[in-house]
Amino acid sequence: MKKDLFDYIWTDKKRTIFGLPLSFTRYFLTETKFITRKGFLSVEEDELELYRVTDKKLVLPLGQRIFGCGTIVMNVRDVDTPIKEVKSVKAPREVLAKLDEYININRDRYRTRGRDMIGGDFYLHDGSDMDGDPGDM
Repeated sequence: MKKDLFDYIWTDKKRTIFGLPLSFTRYFLTETKFITRKGFLSVEEDELELYRVTDKKLVLPLGQRIFGCGTIVMNVRDVDTPIKEVKSVKAPREVLAKLDEYININRDRYRTRGRDMIGGDFYLHDGSDMDGDPGDM
């Protein structure tokens, strides 16, 4: 049997009916990456670097909440996967806390704090930029 190359901090399967892990979608959290593996015969893996996550939210629909599940939605600065949904996992609040911890560790490691605002022009309410000059709006 093949030994995995990563040390997983957390792993779970997507839950289906009645909160049972009867799915071929599996989620893995390492210290630096979040990995989604889908499929049975033909397997597809998607990796995203944790420092690229810009925002996250927890979605708790009634059907998932009844069985202690929830969905985590992450906005990511990634061309391949700008929005990553971690669908129907057990104990979603604990998973979100764990994700948040490692996202912050990786942001500090790569010094990406404060860079979330790069790319847009910043204008004050009177139409001028920070220097006081009117911008091209």
